[in-house]
Amino acid sequence: MRGWQRGLRSENPQYSTEAVRRILWVWLICVMSSIAVVGQSPEEPGQPPTASAPQTTIPEPNSGSISGTVVDQSGAVIANVRVTLVEPSLASKREALSDGDGRFLFADVISGPFQLTLTASGFATIEQSGMLRGGEDYVAPQIALVVAHAEVDVEVSESSAQVAEDEVKVEEKQRVLGVIPNFYVSYVPNAAPLTAKLKFQLAWKSIINPYTFGITGAIAGIEQADNQFSGYGQGAQGYAKRYGAAYADLVTGSLIGGAILPSLLKQDPRYFYKGTGSRKSRLLYAIATSVVCKGDNRRWQPDYSGILGGLAAGGISNFYYPAQNRSGVTLTFENALIGIAGGAAGNILQEFVVRRFTPHLPVPDSGKP
Repeated sequence: MRGWQRGLRSENPQYSTEAVRRILWVWLICVMSSIAVVGQSPEEPGQPPTASAPQTTIPEPNSGSISGTVVDQSGAVIANVRVTLVEPSLASKREALSDGDGRFLFADVISGPFQLTLTASGFATIEQSGMLRGGEDYVAPQIALVVAHAEVDVEVSESSAQVAEDEVKVEEKQRVLGVIPNFYVSYVPNAAPLTAKLKFQLAWKSIINPYTFGITGAIAGIEQADNQFSGYGQGAQGYAKRYGAAYADLVTGSLIGGAILPSLLKQDPRYFYKGTGSRKSRLLYAIATSVVCKGDNRRWQPDYSGILGGLAAGGISNFYYPAQNRSGVTLTFENALIGIAGGAAGNILQEFVVRRFTPHLPVPDSGKP
């Protein structure tokens, strides 16, 4: 290089200046050519990449929608199903109701995991989960609800009629001294009301009971001994007529006052043993129940059945008693009053005496007089 420079200096100055000008011109052309080639030719492998202008990208949307259809097991659409959407990423909850075609829709749902909960009356709750991508309109597969099988605790108890029937079975076994029937007394103060069937059942069992036939025969014998109802005469014929009349009185009284009217007026023909309280209160109770009784609604009320039954039986007896012994209206009412007094006396015996001679009875509930 130094020799070359010395050679240049040793030449003709004019020639040297021209040579330098040419060399500079060639150098400039080479530089310009290199710049042009670099700007136009592709990069060679192994060479560092050249800088390029940044590219502009369009961001994907980050929300979408979720929809679906709700049906039952038969495929019929279900309206008004409550659909709850839970988005864990947002810790939010949204609700919607299915329309008349069973469809539901949630719009503007943020992309990410989600959970659907479907509830409807009479159907089991269903939960579904999924993943929503940005800009996706997610359509859930058809959702079929299953009929709910609710577990119900059922308390099985006897009906009032069944309870009354069980209580009557006990009453039909009540016998004073183990022999004399005592059907029309309840030792259960809060006993179930009798059905019409049970009222007729008690009346019928009283009518056909062997004891009834025996007591009727004793009454007829006393009447004949005292020559009561003399129109019947004496002898076997007179005794038979007296027996028939006494039995007819018992039948009409039991049926009308113990079954027919109590069924129509919804009253209970039984005596309810008190057994608690002072003697005075029990005595007054026994007397009062000759004119009052319990209704089928378990409330105390006037004993229309017993009073009217006595009057009806007295009126009917005029058809079979001797003409000279038939009672008019006044005597009929007098007999009804006598019947009420007799009922009060019988109730007093029931309250203070009879129970002691009746075995195997239930213990009365003193808390419910």
